[in-house]
Amino acid sequence: QVQLVESGGGLVQAGGSLRLSCAASGGTFSSYAMGWFRQAPRKEREFVAAINWRGNTDSVKGRFTISRDNAKNTVYLQMNNLEPEDTAVYYCAAESYRGSFIHRAPSQYDYWGQGTQVTVSS
Repeated sequence: QVQLVESGGGLVQAGGSLRLSCAASGGTFSSYAMGWFRQAPRKEREFVAAINWRGNTDSVKGRFTISRDNAKNTVYLQMNNLEPEDTAVYYCAAESYRGSFIHRAPSQYDYWGQGTQVTVSS
């Protein structure tokens, strides 16, 4: 069983930056694909970025960069030039998958964190 704990959320002004962290425990972190998703009020959970076990990445926002540190069992999401539309709860997820494809569907991910709130003021 993998446990995921997100941190780094908060209130930031438009144009600012935040770095989210997700610490994993209880599994072999280096063998998991990791993803970041977000969910705004009254909206569905949506894909933000992911990184596979090889370090290949996918992101829907050029302003957001995902990275991982296997020595620290941690995945990061660097968010720059934030906009009010980025306001949401951000979730970290892990997928037990060692292939090359990077999945965007939340249903592909096996473990989820509790989320961290990001609020961007205009």
